[in-house]
Amino acid sequence: MAIAATIGMFDGFHLGHRTLVESLKREAGKRGLATAVVTFRDHPQNVLHHAGQKRICTLDDRIQCIADQGVDYLILMDFTPELAALDSTAFMMLLRDRYHLRALVVGFNHRFGHNRSEGFDDYRVNGARLGVEVVQAAEYAGEYAPVSSSIVRRYIAEGDVEAAMHRLYHPFCLSGTVVHGLKNGRKIGFPTANVGGYSPQVIMPANGVYVTLAQIDGGDWLPSMANIGTRPTVLTEGAISVEVNIFDFDADIYDRRFAVRFIKRLRSEQHYASLEELKQQLAADRDASIRYFLEKNINQII
Repeated sequence: MAIAATIGMFDGFHLGHRTLVESLKREAGKRGLATAVVTFRDHPQNVLHHAGQKRICTLDDRIQCIADQGVDYLILMDFTPELAALDSTAFMMLLRDRYHLRALVVGFNHRFGHNRSEGFDDYRVNGARLGVEVVQAAEYAGEYAPVSSSIVRRYIAEGDVEAAMHRLYHPFCLSGTVVHGLKNGRKIGFPTANVGGYSPQVIMPANGVYVTLAQIDGGDWLPSMANIGTRPTVLTEGAISVEVNIFDFDADIYDRRFAVRFIKRLRSEQHYASLEELKQQLAADRDASIRYFLEKNINQII
């Protein structure tokens, strides 16, 4: 079946991506074509320049976000040096011959192909020669414009997960498994799930304490708070850890699948003179987190 397609990394699947896919669906409907999203397993910068570009989400999460939009097909490609060497015309020809591409919807500022000096007018003219109609999607112009994956990554790296959440249309999420930790939290009445096994390719929010939602083995999202940092009150030197305290919860969940959604940063990580002082601060953090959830509709956050 002939398709209309759009191309991109779709990292985080933010509001700009949603606008693009909605344009794709409209244009495909006008032409009686199936919809397809073309994306890549790894970021082109990592393949071409070994840049170590951090991602907002894992490949599995990205695939799920795209599938949730109701497109007909996902075309997942390996971004190779050979693919990178193709100009836009050759790439459209590949999609036409392999996947029956008839229309291509491109983002308002998207560039693809080896020759980055080309723009939309070039794509349109060259596509016409191939029998591919090239359409430019409208730019997202809503409340949180401008939006891009690089902007969202910057917000997350700075700890402004609330700003990132607005632009993603969902909270930033880190997934892994529960591993054994120092168990100091349990001693002071704040047992924590230590999250390990998360992808090192996914960006980490700035050190600090966050209002969060936690999920165990794909279950309900539970109100919680999390600390990202080196635990300076109990360790003189430590690696970065992610510790999550689920409110009114105390069960053995070691080795179980665990996900944490970051809603709002409460404060930076700090050193306290004693565990008792730390305990008092954690009580204040918990109270602030609970107040947040009482003021917000959790179903809208989830």
